[in-house]
Amino acid sequence: MIKTAIFLADGFEEVEGLTVVDMLRRAGIPIDMVSITGKKEVTGSHHITVTADCLIESLPFEEYSYLILPGGMPGTKNLEACKTLTDQLTYFAENGKHVAAICAAPSVLGHLGILKGKKACCYPSFEKELTGADVSFDRAVTDGNVITSRGLGTAIHFASAIIADINGKDAAGEIEQAIVYESQLK
Repeated sequence: MIKTAIFLADGFEEVEGLTVVDMLRRAGIPIDMVSITGKKEVTGSHHITVTADCLIESLPFEEYSYLILPGGMPGTKNLEACKTLTDQLTYFAENGKHVAAICAAPSVLGHLGILKGKKACCYPSFEKELTGADVSFDRAVTDGNVITSRGLGTAIHFASAIIADINGKDAAGEIEQAIVYESQLK
């Protein structure tokens, strides 16, 4: 079974993070909210505190197939400053496991060299941080084992792209229909 993890740092964009969690759980895809702060309570960029499922220090990375990053500031910078996380992102990308990031967070993947030769998108004005990528302005982009998306307004599309990658487009379409979202998946 595919297990996913989304990483929460103080200053993360709440809608981007929780939309992914909600939609993957609706789709029956296991997802753990993982705090990188040393405590389970993580406060987002709009002062909403969320209780994570676990701490990064106790995460058995080998059990996971997907690592997911929400954007937000300073959340993105805090994620990038976490060496345990960046080491695992690099390992996952190099070993065919999946990484996904939305908003400003694709910049973390760009700085790690994960986007070289890949099509990717991000929050407007962060394009220069997508080192080596073929920059796209689509709502979400899946290129091999990497999924990126543009921001809060594309959070549902981002989550749908992850669901489609794991369970297929029909499954993603069923979740979109259930939440009364007009699909943009191609």
